[in-house]
Amino acid sequence: MKYTQSNLDKIEDIVAESGYIIRYERGNFQSGYCILQEKKVVVLNKFLQTEGRINTLIDLLPQLDIQFDSLTQQSQKLFEEISTIELQHA
Repeated sequence: MKYTQSNLDKIEDIVAESGYIIRYERGNFQSGYCILQEKKVVVLNKFLQTEGRINTLIDLLPQLDIQFDSLTQQSQKLFEEISTIELQHA
């Protein structure tokens, strides 16, 4: 996967379509992110570049309650691709 703003937007869409809010904030994040499960908010370090944002969101996807059926067809396809890549690296 190329590290472009377009791909970042598509991954953000997967998270948003599952009811999560993504916020980019300043803070002391050891891992670059924080998840507030009850509020379905994902807070990412705003100083991450596009590559870091994409990698962080890909790492986060398995931890989130992604509602596959609520995703658009395009998001479902990308989610399956990301899941396959993650399984190969595990």
